[in-house]
Amino acid sequence: MSKLFCRMAGFRCSAASVLLVLLLVCSADVLRCASQQVRSSQAWSLLRLQRLLGDPPALAGWNNYTDPCYGDDAPSPTVVCYGDSVTQLRVSGAPGTPPLPRAFSLDSFFTTLTRLPDLRVLSLSSVGLWGALPGPKLARLRSLEIIDLSSNFLYGPLPDELASLTQLQTLVLDHNMFTGRVPPWLGGFPRLAVLSARNNSLSGPLPESLGDLVDLRVLALSSNSLAGPLPDLAALTNLQVLDVGDNYLGPQFPALGNKVSTVVLRNNRFTGGLPAHVSSYHLLQRLDIAHNRFVGPLPPSLLSLPSIRYLDVAGNRFTGMLFSNTSCNDGLDFVDLSSNLLTGTLPACLAGEKSGKNVSYAMNCLSNRSQRQHPYAFCRNEALAVGVLPRKHKNRSSRKAIVAGSVVAGVIAAAMVAAFLVVFALRRADRRNAVKRPPRRLVEHASNGYPSKLLSDARYISQAMKLGALGLPSYRSFSLEELEAATNNFDTSAFMDEGCHGQMYKGKLNDPTLVAIRCLKLKRSHSSHNFTRHIELFAKLRHRHLVSALGHCFEYYLEDSTVSRLFLVFEYVTNGTLRSNVCEGVAGQKLTWTQRISAAIGVAKGIQFLHAGIIPGLFANGLKTTNVLLDQNLVAKISSYNLPIISENMRTEMGAGGYSSLSKEDNGRAKDGEKIDIYDFGVILLEIISGSPVTFQKDVDEIKDKLQTSATSDGATRRRGIVDPAVRRACCDESLKTMIEICMRCLSLDPTKRPSIEDVLWNLQFAAQVQDAWRGDSQSSDGSAVSPSHTPQSVLNAS
Repeated sequence: MSKLFCRMAGFRCSAASVLLVLLLVCSADVLRCASQQVRSSQAWSLLRLQRLLGDPPALAGWNNYTDPCYGDDAPSPTVVCYGDSVTQLRVSGAPGTPPLPRAFSLDSFFTTLTRLPDLRVLSLSSVGLWGALPGPKLARLRSLEIIDLSSNFLYGPLPDELASLTQLQTLVLDHNMFTGRVPPWLGGFPRLAVLSARNNSLSGPLPESLGDLVDLRVLALSSNSLAGPLPDLAALTNLQVLDVGDNYLGPQFPALGNKVSTVVLRNNRFTGGLPAHVSSYHLLQRLDIAHNRFVGPLPPSLLSLPSIRYLDVAGNRFTGMLFSNTSCNDGLDFVDLSSNLLTGTLPACLAGEKSGKNVSYAMNCLSNRSQRQHPYAFCRNEALAVGVLPRKHKNRSSRKAIVAGSVVAGVIAAAMVAAFLVVFALRRADRRNAVKRPPRRLVEHASNGYPSKLLSDARYISQAMKLGALGLPSYRSFSLEELEAATNNFDTSAFMDEGCHGQMYKGKLNDPTLVAIRCLKLKRSHSSHNFTRHIELFAKLRHRHLVSALGHCFEYYLEDSTVSRLFLVFEYVTNGTLRSNVCEGVAGQKLTWTQRISAAIGVAKGIQFLHAGIIPGLFANGLKTTNVLLDQNLVAKISSYNLPIISENMRTEMGAGGYSSLSKEDNGRAKDGEKIDIYDFGVILLEIISGSPVTFQKDVDEIKDKLQTSATSDGATRRRGIVDPAVRRACCDESLKTMIEICMRCLSLDPTKRPSIEDVLWNLQFAAQVQDAWRGDSQSSDGSAVSPSHTPQSVLNAS
């Protein structure tokens, strides 16, 4: 034929020319045939899978003419193709689908699946699969990224051949009958984001290798028979969901990253107290730790976490006194505090049907009686029994029991002698027991919910018992008459300062609590209702490292009842500013190096709360050493906030931040709001290190240049040359070097290169730890043991 073609065209034909013509004529047909063979092979495999699954309703439209990748009758989205290859197979049956017939072979099923070599997504939920997974066949599907075999009847251990699926990102095996241990090779999947095997029969301890799954976002292993401790998950900084309820895990609360939104530990064997860092989980929406063996104080801050929606702590042995003025997150919908050892009063934000929350608090010792409660003595005795209260109380109860037993024995003996001696002995025993009974208030102190660290410090005990959970009176609305009486009608002797944020007065309430009162004259007249959202934000400003809000007061125009002045009431801090304590000294005494690091840590924690502890966060807060105050225990408290209520009222602004005029590129850049405070904090560190006041840009540049030179120097002597002479000799070089490095990073001219506040905190705590070790102390200066080997995130969680 080709020769005939050549003759007809008038060409002399050779063998090569004949071959070329054949290729030109037939190439299109060859490619078309090959493509059709690929498609028909995969189509045949899909039809066979349909038959093996018993023609499920999801595949009812398939027949011998169905093209899996092309045509209007393509069964998408059950099947998805890329080019001519099937890449996704998703078949979902109805809940409760029974197992496939006895003739079904899971091995044959997976043999057919291997004829889809490019398969990336395999989802076969509720289709009746049964049998043990054939590991060698499954391992041949090396392109798999998502496997969902949930709600079937699969059993046996997870085959080791699964480890070869290195592209795996999601593995869902919920509601099957898998047995054996969770294999350690699961930690070898570099891209695994979802691992879910709920409601199986897995047993034994969890492998430590789970802590290596750095991309893991969901770890769900609830309703199995797992036992032993949870591995350290602090390195899983992307973990959002941890669900290991209904197992035998414990005893320690797991170490987690700060991005968790769901933590379910219910029905396990966890014990001990909740770690302090749980209160730093600002993204946490659901916390379910019900029916474990937790003891100790219930942190009231759990109720006010920024994102919390669901809180279940029922069936533990939590102690502590609840207060009516404890605040709650407005989005909190479900709270179960039942069957604990709580005393006091249910918070007003949870009480009553008007709260709109589903709240259970039965079987405690609360004063609220709309749900059944135990008498107060029950919670006291139970706390003694589990060793929550101080040991001396327990010993006293033991001695009381011994004395009571002795008295009873004496009474019986006396009855044998004479009746009147029995009566005498009983009365005598009653009087003795009354004398030996422990004072009630001591028991209340032991179970009021405050951390043991706070109670161990005698300087705090009386104040902490009298005031709320933060050592402060509850936030409230003041009357103008109260404030006038507290300031002697705003006498000049009470005047403290005046600036663009209003006049500041010192006052003394009838308590007698010392307060600082800021008077803000409003430029526009509004009703008090217009300030509701501002007051709600202001009321949240209560933190250990803030000059906290105590209340507010409105003054009205008589003619139209609009607001003329707003008074903001703060706690009064007595020990001067950070600048006066660092640069000048109070009573001739400057802060030591250890105290300076501790103050810096306090300021950083205050910034962290302003940025992430309240919603909306407050940024560009005008941070300066003159706006950081120290209380009588040298605890640093930030006194300046960028309150919207002030910003909206003032025409003259002080700038984007305390030193924002020094770094003009920051002004007006809301997206870098938190970085403005980081820069200002860097200037604060300059003063802490050098001991010299920093007022102008030239001061920043000058000291920064010296720090830059000392940071790159190999000699410790040169680094010490920049330090305040008052602390130079008591300063560890490693601690100083860490402080200088984090200070330089904070002062970066490029906001994107400045560290996060979490990074700043870790470096400061490391500086405190190495300084403390250098001095030979057993604890860091801020009172918490910090190991330099910890990751930044884990140290922050523990702080």
